[in-house]
Amino acid sequence: MNKLIKVLACGVITISTSVNAQDIVLKGKELFGNLKAREIGPALMSGRIIDLENHPTNSKIIYAGAAGGGVWKSENAGATFAPIFDEHAQSIGSIAIDPSDPDNTIWVGTGEIWTRNSVSLGDGLYKSRDGGANWKKIGFEKSERISSIKINPNNSNEVYVAVLGALWSDSEERGVYKTTDGGKTWDKILYTNEKTGASDLIMDPTNPNILYASMWEFRRTGWGFNSGGPGSALYKSTDAGKTWNKIHNGFPQGDLGRFAIAIAPSKPELIFAVVESKENKGLYRSDDAGKNWKLLNSDFGLVVRPFYFSRLVVHPTNPDILAKGGLFGSISRDGGKTFKNLGEMHADIHDIVFDIKNPDAMFVGTDGGVYRSWDGGATMDMVDNLPLSQFYHISVDNQEPYNIYGGLQDNGSWYGPSSSPGGIEARDWKRVGVGDGFRVLKHPTKNIIYSEMQGAQQVWRYDVDKNYNKTIQPLPIKGEADLRFNWNAPMAVSTHQPDRFYMGSQFLHVSEDMGDNWKKISPDLTTNDPAKQDKESGGISVDKSGAETHTTIFTIAESPLDEKVIWVGTDDGNVQVTQNGGKTWENTVANITGLPKNTWVYHIEASSHNKGTAYAVFDGHTSGDMNTHVYKTTDFGKTWKSIVTDDIIGFARNIQEDYVNEDLLFLGTEFGLFITIDGGKNWSRFTNKMPATAVHFIDLQKQTNDLVLGTHGRGVIIIDDISPLREVNQGMLSKNVHFFKSKPGIIKEQGGFGGGSTELQFVGSNPSSAAKIIYYLKKRHTFGKMTLTIKDQNDNELITLTPGKAKGINVVSWGFRQKNPKVAAGKNFTRGGFTAPRVPAGTYKVVLKKGKKEYTNTIVVQNDPKSQISDSDRKAQRKTTMELYDDMESLAYLVHKVDAYLKSANRLKEDNKFKKVATKVIEALQPLKETLVVTTGDNYVGEAEPELREKLSDLYSEVANQFEKPSLSQIENQGVLKTRLTKAQEDFEKINKKVISKFEKRKVKEGKKPTKILSKEEFLSKK
Repeated sequence: MNKLIKVLACGVITISTSVNAQDIVLKGKELFGNLKAREIGPALMSGRIIDLENHPTNSKIIYAGAAGGGVWKSENAGATFAPIFDEHAQSIGSIAIDPSDPDNTIWVGTGEIWTRNSVSLGDGLYKSRDGGANWKKIGFEKSERISSIKINPNNSNEVYVAVLGALWSDSEERGVYKTTDGGKTWDKILYTNEKTGASDLIMDPTNPNILYASMWEFRRTGWGFNSGGPGSALYKSTDAGKTWNKIHNGFPQGDLGRFAIAIAPSKPELIFAVVESKENKGLYRSDDAGKNWKLLNSDFGLVVRPFYFSRLVVHPTNPDILAKGGLFGSISRDGGKTFKNLGEMHADIHDIVFDIKNPDAMFVGTDGGVYRSWDGGATMDMVDNLPLSQFYHISVDNQEPYNIYGGLQDNGSWYGPSSSPGGIEARDWKRVGVGDGFRVLKHPTKNIIYSEMQGAQQVWRYDVDKNYNKTIQPLPIKGEADLRFNWNAPMAVSTHQPDRFYMGSQFLHVSEDMGDNWKKISPDLTTNDPAKQDKESGGISVDKSGAETHTTIFTIAESPLDEKVIWVGTDDGNVQVTQNGGKTWENTVANITGLPKNTWVYHIEASSHNKGTAYAVFDGHTSGDMNTHVYKTTDFGKTWKSIVTDDIIGFARNIQEDYVNEDLLFLGTEFGLFITIDGGKNWSRFTNKMPATAVHFIDLQKQTNDLVLGTHGRGVIIIDDISPLREVNQGMLSKNVHFFKSKPGIIKEQGGFGGGSTELQFVGSNPSSAAKIIYYLKKRHTFGKMTLTIKDQNDNELITLTPGKAKGINVVSWGFRQKNPKVAAGKNFTRGGFTAPRVPAGTYKVVLKKGKKEYTNTIVVQNDPKSQISDSDRKAQRKTTMELYDDMESLAYLVHKVDAYLKSANRLKEDNKFKKVATKVIEALQPLKETLVVTTGDNYVGEAEPELREKLSDLYSEVANQFEKPSLSQIENQGVLKTRLTKAQEDFEKINKKVISKFEKRKVKEGKKPTKILSKEEFLSKK
C-alpha cells in the first residue's frame, strides 16, 4: 500500500491522500471546516512571562514572550497586547528587535529558559521581516531553549544566538552561535560540553565586537535537579566571538552555577553579575569591563533559586539603577550596594524592562503576567488582557451553562462558566485553591468541589453553598510507609458511587465519604526505586520544593462501565489494573513493545465503550525522549497497540475518547491538539483559531458535545460541538454533498447584562446561540451559483444565508430569523431595519442549490425549555410582529412612490413646460413625506424629531425582539400608527388623483416617459 503523503508547512498539516485508492481521507482544514476554537482565558490570573523587549526608539511598542503562550505585541505602552506568533511553538526563550530595522525585523528564539519542572520546549529560531505578521524558521530545531539573541546594530546580518539547549538530556546543540549572512549559515563559536549551555549573552552597546557569555552546566530529571559544575563560567570576547577568555578574577573558587549578567548601557565598562556558588554567592560588580570583580551584596532576594531567577537589568540612562528577578524582585538605586523589593504584584519575577524615554517607567514579567509601573517600581499595575493561564488539569460539570474547573501554575485553582452575559469576564471566575493548583473535580450530584495544591500538601473539599472548606488529604499512618505524592497528585471521582473519591500516592487510596475517611486498596504500585527518591536536589543551590517527588501514582481511571475496573499509571512507568476493586493488581507495562523503560504514564483513559479497553499516554520528555507514545488495549492490558502516526507533532500528555464514536479520539501534545476519526490510523492537527500551545488536559462535555482543553499557556480553549466529526466515514465522504445531523436549535430567552470589564481587560467569547447547518462538500465549489435558503413547510422562503463553499466540512449559522423588512428610505438609520422577525418553533427546510442540483435537509427549532411564556402569548407576539412587519413594508412602498414622483418633479420643475404642475406635485408630496420619514439631521448630534417611520420602526423592533405578548400600550400604539399609515396612504391617493395624474399626463403629452413605479411585489423583492 502507498504511504500517506503529507505536507507540513509551518506546523500545519494540510491535505492527505489515502492508503487505499477507494478511501477518502480528509486532513486539517478540510476535515474540520470552519469548526473553530474559542479562547475563554482567564486573564485575571495570567501566566509566566519569560522575556520582555521594548522598541529601541518607540516607547509605545513592547513585546512579551510567554512560557507557553507565544509572543505578544503592544503598540500602546503595554495597555493591551495582541498575539503575533500563534502558529508556532508557544514556549518562548528570547525576543530580539533589530536596531537597524526595529519596525520590521524581529527574531524569536523558542523554548523556556527558566528551567522549572513544568517548562515547555521550543523548536528553533524564527525571524520576521514585517513586524511579526509572518515568520520564517531559521534553524536550531533541536535546540529546545534559546536564551539570548544579539544583533550587531551596525550590521543586521551579524547575529549571535545563545543556545541553552536540552534540559533533560545531553545535547551538542548548545553554546553560542554566529551568522554573518542573516541566518543562512551558522558557526558555533563557543562550546563547552554536552551538559553546558549558554544561559546569557550580552553585547557592549558601544562596540559590537565585545561580547560576554555565561555558560551553565545543568541537568534536570523527573526526580531531581543539578545546577552547576566545571562547565559553568563567564566568558568575554573582544574580537566578535573569534576567541573567548574566562573573566573570573574575584569570583568564588570551585564549581559555579548559573550567572545573571548585565552591562550598563550608559557606562559599558560597568558590568554586574550574580554568581551562583557554594560560598560568597551574590552580586558582583566590575568597573573595568570584567577584568576584576568585587562582591557587593548577598541579599536573599538576589541569590534565591538562581535556575529560576537569572535576569539582571541595568537602567538605560542611570548606571546606579539595576533590577534583579527573584521571588519578589529587587531594585537598587545605589549601584548595587542596597536593594529593596519591587512593588506589590504577583511573586516570581522573571524579567524587567525600563522605558526608553521615561526614567520612572518600567515593565515587569512575572509568573502571573505583565505589570507596569510609572513610579520606578513602587506601585505596579497589572496588564489585564493577557490570557496566558497555565492549566495543569481541567474538568467540567453538567450545569447550564457548564462550568470549567482547573488548577494553574502558581495561580491557584478556579472555576468559571463556559458562557456568560456579555462574554466571560474576570469576575465570572471563582477561586477554590491557592499555590500551584492542579486537579479540580466537581462532585457528581452535590455542590461540592475538590481541589488541591502542590504535592497534596492541601486537598480541599469545598462546600459551595455553605462557603466551607475542609482538608481531606490521606495522611501517613503510624507504623506504615510515608506517603509519596506527586507534585501533580492524582484525584478521581467515581461515576458509580458519587461520594467515592480516589487519590494516589505510591498507593491507591479510596474514600467512600468524600474524603473524611480513607483506606488503601493497593500495595505500592510504583517501582519504588530508591535512586529516584533523593531527598536533596538543586546541585550548588539546594532546591527541594516537592516537585521532584518521584516513584508516585500520577493518573487514576475508574472504568465508567464497571466500578471494579480501575487503572493506575505511575510516573516511573507502571501501568497497573485491577478488575476486582483493588483486591489484586496486574502491572501490564511489560506487554507494551517499543516503549522505553520507566516512561512516565501521564494519562490513562478508560473507555466508555468496552470495559477492557483503555488508552495510555506516556510522556518521555523528562528523560530526553521527545517522541509521542500512545497505546490502546482492548483486553485489560494483555496486549497493547500503538496508535501513533507521523502526523502527530510533539510528545503527548492527554487523550480523550468520544462518548459516541470510539474511533473519534482527541490527543493533546506539547504543540497543540490532534484529532483522529479512524481510531488512530490518521491524525490531523486542529489549527482553526487554535494556537500551537501545550495541551495538558482534555475533557468532553456530554450535553453540549464541546471539547474543552486545558492548555499550559493559553488558558481554557473550547471547540463547540464536535458531534459532526462522529459522522465522518467512507460512505459519507463518497457523497458530493452530505448534511450532518443537527442538534435542535434552541431559541434562548435568557437576557442579562455583562459589561463589568473595561476596554483593557480580556473577555472570553461566548458560544454562538444560533442554529448550525453543517454539511460536507466533496469538492470546493468554485464555478456557478450556489445558494443556501431556509424555507417553511409551505415552501415559503424565509431567508437566504451565505453558504460555505470549502471542500470538507462547512458550518453555517442561522439565528432563527427570517429576512429583515424593507424599510422606507430616510435621512437616518432605524432600529427596525436591523431587526428581523424571529421564526416560531417548528421544523424548517434547508435548501442548498449548487448549479442545477438541489440538496435538502431539515432543521428543528425549539423554544427555550426554561421558558415561562405560554404558546398563546408567543402566537400573539408573532401576530403583532408580522402585522408591524407588513406595515413597515407598506410604509416603505408608499415612500418609494412618493420619492419617485418627487424626484421626477424636481428634475422638471425648472422646465417652463412642467414648472406649474411639477411645483404642485412637490408642494403636495413634500409635506406628506416629512410626516412619513425624517428628512433632516444626522444619526448623532443632529437628531431630528421622529416621524412615522421612526416610531413604527421602534415599536416593531421592540415587539419583534421580545418574547412576551405585546403590552396593552404597545397594542394601542400600534393602532395609532396604523391609523397614521392608513391616512397617509389615503392622502397619497388623493394627491395622486388630483395632482400627480396631471403631472404624468403632461409628461406623456410632451413626449416624456412616465415615472416608473415598481409594483409592490417588485419593490419588496428588489435588494
